[in-house]
Amino acid sequence: MADVLQKILATKRVEIEAAERVISRTAIVGAAAAGAAPRDFVGAVRSKMAAGKAGVIAEVKRASPSKGVIRADFRPAEIAASYEKGGAACLSVLTDRDYFQGCPEFLQQARAACSLPVLRKDFIIDEYQVYEARAMGADCILLIVAAFLPPEGVTGTAAAQAALARLSALETLAHALGMAVLVEVHDADELDIALPLTTPLVGINNRNLRTFEVSLETTLSQLHRVAPERIIVTESGILAPEHVALMRARGVNAFLVGEAFMRADDPGTELARLFG
Repeated sequence: MADVLQKILATKRVEIEAAERVISRTAIVGAAAAGAAPRDFVGAVRSKMAAGKAGVIAEVKRASPSKGVIRADFRPAEIAASYEKGGAACLSVLTDRDYFQGCPEFLQQARAACSLPVLRKDFIIDEYQVYEARAMGADCILLIVAAFLPPEGVTGTAAAQAALARLSALETLAHALGMAVLVEVHDADELDIALPLTTPLVGINNRNLRTFEVSLETTLSQLHRVAPERIIVTESGILAPEHVALMRARGVNAFLVGEAFMRADDPGTELARLFG
């Protein structure tokens, strides 16, 4: 997966250059400013948690590099409406074309079909993409710490500081545009880099970037390091009610779930079953 990540990031750099030739940086800044008012992503998650419920960020995803097509009958608007009915706090919509068969239009269709805040799930490495996210209607962006590190990971203080500098710059811009930020980490070293950021949303991905193995212990082992006022979002491997119960018993009440829902006949019904 580390190699896959590097391949994806190389594609992103080409994508950004191509996008700028069609819509200039000046134009995308203007488009971001003209977008509909952002919905409160963090507030939506906190509201569910305050009511004693799980704050579920439900994913709208057609395919992935590791699994191929996950949902052949892919209708983002219907999925979004189903998720809202099933009790989701927010949506996460894949906009990456080459590897996840997503697109900005899917995000727009999903957002128009419900009242939920929406995360742009993509590999964001440049300010252009942050403006682009707001222009397409995103209420939150994902920043993956590993995307700002060398392929071999945290190699020393300089690499960590460089990653934090870029993450902080993109976070500041997103917040200035009214969007929330979900910062994603995969291990303790990446969490060290993420913690100085100001976003309350800290995603811990239970899937190992290099082996693809999934272990819920990845989240559980880092709980003691995250301040209680922040929101830990556990990602990957939440497939059964006992997984939810395990996390909630340890104080983790926010979840990003995709594949388990996407493989179900009715995603919202599966959400209600899993978190009921």
